[in-house]
Amino acid sequence: MTTTLDGHWIGVQDGDLRALALFKRHYSYRRRASGQRRGSPTFVGQGEKMVLLTQDCQALFAWQRSTVLRRSAQGGVCCTVFRNEGPVLSSLLIREACDLAWQRWPGERLYTYVWDAKVKSPNPGYSFKCAGFTTCGRNKDGRLTILERLP
Repeated sequence: MTTTLDGHWIGVQDGDLRALALFKRHYSYRRRASGQRRGSPTFVGQGEKMVLLTQDCQALFAWQRSTVLRRSAQGGVCCTVFRNEGPVLSSLLIREACDLAWQRWPGERLYTYVWDAKVKSPNPGYSFKCAGFTTCGRNKDGRLTILERLP
């Protein structure tokens, strides 16, 4: 099922094959040792979620609001994946995704993790920073930068 939204995004179901194809090119995608991903094509995880795809299917964004206790103790709505292979400025797409998240979850803190060593940019998370996110810490093992945007 596809839902048309304002701006560049359309809402799709977790597991949408077009979205899954983009996710498979994201640095966080991991194959199982057997070479296969889990049986289900879903990729966002448990909880409330919002999966967004641009109308040209060149960018993917997924929000997850966990309904289970997270080990990281981060509260709010997490961007679990963002990938942009299209011509639209990433920071614009991120700002639009934030607006959609706040329509669904008003007043919630938005956050994401950036695996510094896995991105090509000398300024990891630059597009998120341009969209109003600020650095608020690192994960427990120190590999991931945590960025947040407050309402």
